[in-house]
Amino acid sequence: MANVFDVDGSALIKRASEKLKEQGVKKPAYVEFVKTGPAKERVPSDLDFYYVRCASVLRQVYLNGPIGISRLRTRYGSQHSHTIHRHHHQRSGGSVIKDAFDSLEKATYIKKTPKGRIITSTGKSFLDKLSNELQKEGV
Repeated sequence: MANVFDVDGSALIKRASEKLKEQGVKKPAYVEFVKTGPAKERVPSDLDFYYVRCASVLRQVYLNGPIGISRLRTRYGSQHSHTIHRHHHQRSGGSVIKDAFDSLEKATYIKKTPKGRIITSTGKSFLDKLSNELQKEGV
C-alpha cells in the first residue's frame, strides 16, 4: 500500500491534476489573464495551470498540514530579477492559492481549521489511490 511519500511528486501532481479536471473542479475565469506573482513577467503558458496548482496545493496540505495561504505563498514564490542589484525572493500571489483552497474544500478534499487547512479522509484516500496506481506502473 503506497502513499504520497513513496512516489515521485511531479508524477503524482500530474496525475492528480488530470483527475481533478475530469471531476469538474471549476477554474476561475480570471486565471487565464493574471500572473501568479509580482516576480513573474507573464501569465502561465499551461492551459491547465490551475488544475496543476490545485493538485500541488493538495499534496502540500497532505505533507505539511495544517498549512495556510501565507506559507504556500512563500513556497510558490520565486526570485525577482533585477538588472543592477541582487535577486530577492518574492512571495507569489495569494488569490490563486485561495481559490485552489476553495475548490478543494468544495470537493471535500481539505477542510478549514483554526490553525490552517488540513486534509480530509476523502482527500487522503484520493492521493493514496493515485500513489498506488503510480507505484504499480513503476513510475
